[in-house]
Amino acid sequence: MTLQEIIVDIHALNEDLEAYERKYGVLSETFYESYTSGEEPDDESWVLDWADWGGAYKILLRRREQYHRAIQSLRKQSQQPNSCRYSSSS
Repeated sequence: MTLQEIIVDIHALNEDLEAYERKYGVLSETFYESYTSGEEPDDESWVLDWADWGGAYKILLRRREQYHRAIQSLRKQSQQPNSCRYSSSS
């Protein structure tokens, strides 16, 4: 994925997560801690939402990691000394 694609994906995931946060009244980070520890929803009708929410948050975490790696790579590239290029016009 390109850096731009990663950023677009992060924004789309954040929109999805915000919808779940508004619906269930808890931030995704808090939800995900409960979700990964095996907590189950109070209402059976929430199961699919919880699975989707958990999956979306996991993807967001991956995209953020990809973003940070891409930025680190770009920073390293920009810090490398430019090779000297001399042109001789004789």
